[in-house]
Amino acid sequence: MTTTRRTIPITVDTQNEHRFLDVPFEVPPGTDSLEVVIRFDGSNAGIDLGCEGASGWRGWSGGARTEFLIHPADATPGYLPGAPEAGEWKVVLGLHRVPSEGVQVEVEISIPASRAVPPIPDAAPATRAMRGSDRGLPAEPGLTWFAGDFHGHTIHSDGRLPIGGLAALGVASGLDFMAVTDHNTVSHHTHLPAEGAKHGITLLPGQEVTTHRGHANAFGDIGWIDFREPAQRWVDEVDRRGGILSINHPISGDCSWLHRLERRPAAVELWHSTWYLELISTAPFAWFRTWPEGATLLGGSDTHMLEEPQRPGTPTTWVAATDASAEAILEGVRAGRTAITGSGSFDGTVLMPELMRAPALVRLGGEVVAVDAEGLVLVDGFGRRRSVRSAREAFAADPADGPFHLVLADRRIMALCA
Repeated sequence: MTTTRRTIPITVDTQNEHRFLDVPFEVPPGTDSLEVVIRFDGSNAGIDLGCEGASGWRGWSGGARTEFLIHPADATPGYLPGAPEAGEWKVVLGLHRVPSEGVQVEVEISIPASRAVPPIPDAAPATRAMRGSDRGLPAEPGLTWFAGDFHGHTIHSDGRLPIGGLAALGVASGLDFMAVTDHNTVSHHTHLPAEGAKHGITLLPGQEVTTHRGHANAFGDIGWIDFREPAQRWVDEVDRRGGILSINHPISGDCSWLHRLERRPAAVELWHSTWYLELISTAPFAWFRTWPEGATLLGGSDTHMLEEPQRPGTPTTWVAATDASAEAILEGVRAGRTAITGSGSFDGTVLMPELMRAPALVRLGGEVVAVDAEGLVLVDGFGRRRSVRSAREAFAADPADGPFHLVLADRRIMALCA
């Protein structure tokens, strides 16, 4: 085994010039595995970790890990397995947080790897008590409203759950589908069909393209999107490959959207789980009013771990589709057939979605239909208000007057649609 070590001094000036720093190394012919470890004082610094092989991108840990292993048939979650090809490789360091005094980063590379990849714990299937699509929300002929969540993470990035664990949570919430959107990697994609079949839920392939100036989800089995490129190239490349790009949590602390775009993507995660902190806030609507072309509305829980106060489906995104396959769900999104509900029940520990009785608002041709929303108020994009007086009531609604949402008397937002 050959082990090399390099110490990289990183200053604020380094960060000002390079958000990502490449540390090249040579992989000789016949190499069957490799191991990379980085060490630094993490008390004030945050250094992300990734890897680019001689033939292309191999994976990303972000700040979730400080080491990775690549073997012929296995790799650390977040990285693609396969015997390392000969040529120049690069350890990619993301300069996320650099203190004023700078930081020293030691990069250690071992060829071959000194150990095997630790096994990933299995997740037992959850008992399904319900399925959102059984609610039978009013839909156009041939379509059904399927319940899902467009934002979730696993151990393939900074989540603490294996893919099966996230799937089991989605099933326990009653969802028909869930997108798995790990940060800057697609290493989870190959596992989704089998895990989805095992747990009885459709798992949509996704990648959260993540930078310090904003995040976006790329949906579809379209390969990896290079987060180091300008954001406009994400939009163009996802379109070219037949996927869907959604801007994530556009107003969300230091993860708000700051990238400039000449051409906008097809979708926006308008309802992110952080909206639950203040459900009377109209800030997401204010941001959306700056979006001249409009966009398909999505919601996402951004689930990472069991310890979070909400479960998948908070909020729930409903998609009117021909069936619950990944292809049909994404086609429904592409056609703009989405609605979002936010009502949930809190047991003192976690917020669970109320799929079967949450006030809902869905589009049906030139109307929006309020379901189980008696006593709430329908508000359009111009602030005009109409009372909902029955358990199912249709209202004439020009899409140009949207987005439309339902509010309680205390102004909390319960549901929305375009």
